[in-house]
Amino acid sequence: MTLRHIRIFWEVCQQGNSITRAAHSLYMTQPAVSQAIRELEEHYGLRLFERYSRRLYITPAGQRLYQHAGQLLQQVERMEKSLQSDEDGGPLRVGATVTIGSQFLPCYVDAFHSLHPQTRVQVRVNPGDTLEQQLLHNQLDLALIESGVSAPELLAEAYLEDTLIAVCAPGRPFASGQTVTLEQLRGQNFLLREKGSAARKAFDAAALAAGLSVEPAWEATSTTALVNAAVHGLGIAVLPRHMLLGPLERGIIAAFQVPELDLRRRYWIVYHKDKFLTTAARDFIALCKSYEQEHPAPHYNGLY
Repeated sequence: MTLRHIRIFWEVCQQGNSITRAAHSLYMTQPAVSQAIRELEEHYGLRLFERYSRRLYITPAGQRLYQHAGQLLQQVERMEKSLQSDEDGGPLRVGATVTIGSQFLPCYVDAFHSLHPQTRVQVRVNPGDTLEQQLLHNQLDLALIESGVSAPELLAEAYLEDTLIAVCAPGRPFASGQTVTLEQLRGQNFLLREKGSAARKAFDAAALAAGLSVEPAWEATSTTALVNAAVHGLGIAVLPRHMLLGPLERGIIAAFQVPELDLRRRYWIVYHKDKFLTTAARDFIALCKSYEQEHPAPHYNGLY
């Protein structure tokens, strides 16, 4: 006896004890419906219907089964709705590297709550290497990372383009919008993120490709420390553009152009190749991919 048998029996009863109407409602053949009823009767060793002159009459045993079948199918329906909604499936566990976690992720989560108000989003902001390990050990459902991943078990989808920019105190040594050559950069004090960070990896790769050798004067995990150092004229900071919107708008730092340095990069949505993505996870991924298009002027706060 299976749930299929119960559904067929229930539909026969609902259709006035009619095999023909039940078959039509279930998109089945009449012989298939009749066979399911016979199998159910054989399983319980009871007559569920009496058959007179090609008509069915439900028996007392059939009446009892009909009552229980209705309750059972209602419970199954509630169970399926609960599972399909993801609302009771636990939190959505999202990781992010520092730039994304600081500037982008709060916007994504805020917009996501309007789609899934009952789904709790659990966030972890960590370096990319840490996020990789958390994905590999099923401690995260997905992660938003500023650089690619190395583990072959992880899938990475590019979803957004961004760029690093070079900034300093206005006129110390360069003015806002000024075009600067590599030769002018040589010997300058650089204020950079720590080794291993996504921003540092991107800068080091661009500098190497351009033939620029840099020994940073400052290295820090804190963007705030580097921006404040730049504000005080202590050197040139190279940081993600979105992290600098606030101080740029206030005019306390100046961005300048270095055409010989390619500082463009991509952000990635990463998850385990064997991970089952719930409806909530798939919706979150789709939201991240479409956020810039649907929000032409995203309200990134520009804090640093």
